[in-house]
Amino acid sequence: MSSIDAFQRARDEHRAALVGYLPVGHPTVDDSLAAMRALTEGTTGTGVDLVEIGLPYSDPMMDGTVIQHATTRALDRGVRTRDALRAAETVASTGTPCVVMTYWNLVEHYGVDAFARDLAAAGGSGLITPDLTPDEAAEWMEASDAHGLDRVFLVAPSSTDERLRSTLAACNAWVYATSIMGVTGTRTHTSSAAPALVERIRGVDPAIPVGVGLGVSDGDQAAEVGSFADGVIVGSALVRALVEADEAGQPASSGIERMRHIVDDLVTGVRRVRR
Repeated sequence: MSSIDAFQRARDEHRAALVGYLPVGHPTVDDSLAAMRALTEGTTGTGVDLVEIGLPYSDPMMDGTVIQHATTRALDRGVRTRDALRAAETVASTGTPCVVMTYWNLVEHYGVDAFARDLAAAGGSGLITPDLTPDEAAEWMEASDAHGLDRVFLVAPSSTDERLRSTLAACNAWVYATSIMGVTGTRTHTSSAAPALVERIRGVDPAIPVGVGLGVSDGDQAAEVGSFADGVIVGSALVRALVEADEAGQPASSGIERMRHIVDDLVTGVRRVRR
């Protein structure tokens, strides 16, 4: 499966796609896999359209405090790169496409072609690479083409027109638009810069699907972002449910159940606005 299938299915239903992020390994690897399965289900059997699997990294550049806390705990508990491949296999078995979000050093350490080969074999659709720019991605371009994987690069409100053009040309599935200048985390208001950035992207390439992330925390915000973006990306609000249960000494199942209800709210939000 390609991650573009998630956007196409949503487009066929005249709505935005819902993309849910969780890091592998928190609170344990097995619990994180159960949480990712729950992402695809909610409480009603209808969950996210695309799962974004976070590969914990020791020095993240754009992760907010909630995700940093979860990924640090995962690293402390021994999560490894191969666990992200296991997560991809788990999500793919549900029939929901998935992509891995990773900082590039981990892929280089594993071996670029080997990682692409193993991710494709596990059923993963591709990679989101927040710290890799297209002009430094020749090896990834070659490996992703060889193994049929999606390339998702990031753009921001600060991206120049030239950078927008080169980044969109390098993406072969969709583009991740960061709606603010800063780190991830839930916010009480969505970014006013996001609609303008999406408009700029469509001015360069009207056909490429645009996923907007950084800040969405509930169904109302999902509806707002879904009114102008092709995909609504949610991370911290979902991770927080697992972190709070873990900190309270509650079983992982308690946090997962709380997370399922957040998914329900987000699903309702993206389906509220007909595109």
